[in-house]
Amino acid sequence: MKTLGLIGGTSWHSTVVYYKKINELVAKKIGGWENPPMIIYSLNIKLMREQNIPKIKAEYLKIARKLEVAGAEAIIICANTPHMVFEYVQPMIRIPIIHIGDAIGAEARKHNIKKLGLLGNRPTMTGTFIQDRLKKGYDIETIISDTEYIDSSHNYISSELTQGKFTDEARKFFKQQMELLKVRGVEGIILGCTELPILLDQKDFDLPLFSTTDLHIQKAVDFILEKVSTVS
Repeated sequence: MKTLGLIGGTSWHSTVVYYKKINELVAKKIGGWENPPMIIYSLNIKLMREQNIPKIKAEYLKIARKLEVAGAEAIIICANTPHMVFEYVQPMIRIPIIHIGDAIGAEARKHNIKKLGLLGNRPTMTGTFIQDRLKKGYDIETIISDTEYIDSSHNYISSELTQGKFTDEARKFFKQQMELLKVRGVEGIILGCTELPILLDQKDFDLPLFSTTDLHIQKAVDFILEKVSTVS
């Protein structure tokens, strides 16, 4: 098995999900008693809350290089928003970063979907790191919530979900956003925050929901198990 480097901490709740599910999926595929080698760097979420982009990029580059030196053969960033650093960090290291946008795009392509709604915090929805990746690599258009709802979406995620609070009020708000996006013609919804799939699942809506967490984890497992035989 290949060694994977994980950059977590934003939030630690989602990092736990990544670590747990990667181990579970690998065990399921190869038959039970083994777990993959992983190197985890969990940073302080305060870095992202400061929203100092140059500082964020510099820190993620430093961490990525540490993981590379430590023996990681690829890196997975255990959250959506920090993928804003991908274009800066990837050219400066020798190992691949498994991009969350590729995980979404590959799955949407299986469903012949060309228009997706995107839910997430403010940087994820208003940034371009997922939208551009989907457009350039998969010819998928991405639609976000109307401007009037972006602050509420951001606040639910930053003040509640990343703190481990999953309320009925938040669930009601995001289900409303999905309905509004459906009216605008989307064919599926990206749950673009690693805590959103903890709050919502497919039974909550009648369009395909794309859990970035689960899709990203599957990409990580595929990398880990390259050239490893699986149990049928």
